[in-house]
Amino acid sequence: MMRTSFDKGTPKEILCLGAHCDDIEIGCGGSILKYARECDGLGVHWVVFSSDDRREKEALRSANEFLKDVRRKNVEIHRFRNSYFPYQGAQIKEYFEKLKDEISPDMIFTHYRNDLHQDHRVINELTWNTFRDHVILEYEILKYDGDLGSPNAFVYLDESICRTKTKNIIDIFVSQGDKKWFTEDAFMSLLRIRGVESSAPDKYAEGFYCRKMII
Repeated sequence: MMRTSFDKGTPKEILCLGAHCDDIEIGCGGSILKYARECDGLGVHWVVFSSDDRREKEALRSANEFLKDVRRKNVEIHRFRNSYFPYQGAQIKEYFEKLKDEISPDMIFTHYRNDLHQDHRVINELTWNTFRDHVILEYEILKYDGDLGSPNAFVYLDESICRTKTKNIIDIFVSQGDKKWFTEDAFMSLLRIRGVESSAPDKYAEGFYCRKMII
């Protein structure tokens, strides 16, 4: 069963899981920037599962930018084959078992279980199979598939954090610039919509899906 506290300064340890090199930034980058500002002594373990030579350079640069205010951080970039995660499940599961023995985070960010991308779903399923007593928030990725849902958990963000998040993503992940949805206005629009849904005081929020929580 998951437990969380809203005391100032928490969480202390965050695990971020992303199938691809820009997933964490798109899904929960604003929340990471916010926690980095507000939580003294924050530790972040950042894991990307699929990359190649070009995208790995982008991913490392991006992680360093998003985590520049984090005192304790660990970034891992792996090379599981893109779009083939369902057929590499055993190898990815082995990595999760290793990860479970190394860290016990206060909060985990992972992919949404109803995401239509097969790689995203595999990471979600293995997150829940591996971490049974942790706060898990599932993030969303805007894309062509039209698989956005109705989040039931939100992190309020101010506009400056949203602008920093989107600028970092657009400026760093130049390999994705040809995608029609990979634009600043698309990212800001979703943040604004989630802000409306959660009555965010500064208009913006990231939305997440939380299955269970004890307060």
